Amino acid sequence: MSKPKIAWQALGNSHYCLSGELERDTVPAFWRQRREWIPQDSKVTLDLSALARVDSAGMVMLLHLYQELSSAGSDLTLLNVPEQLKTLLRLSHVESMLAACIE
Repeated sequence: MSKPKIAWQALGNSHYCLSGELERDTVPAFWRQRREWIPQDSKVTLDLSALARVDSAGMVMLLHLYQELSSAGSDLTLLNVPEQLKTLLRLSHVESMLAACIE
């Protein structure tokens, strides 16, 4: 059985797509390689519609991504946030941290 994959794709004009499974098996290696994929744009739009699965590790990675981009002076907008992620944010009492960037 192959390992689940996570992929970051640049769509142009500061728009990006995250696809695959954003979970405990994929997040550590993906996050360690963030210098290769993390955007340098002042405004970043991230489409999450192609995510097949998100767990709490994926949620934490998105929170760290938000914090890292904010620290660099970038604005993050999340599009097509899966219900699974919205539920995790709500149950973890951290939805307010990303509420301003969810469209």
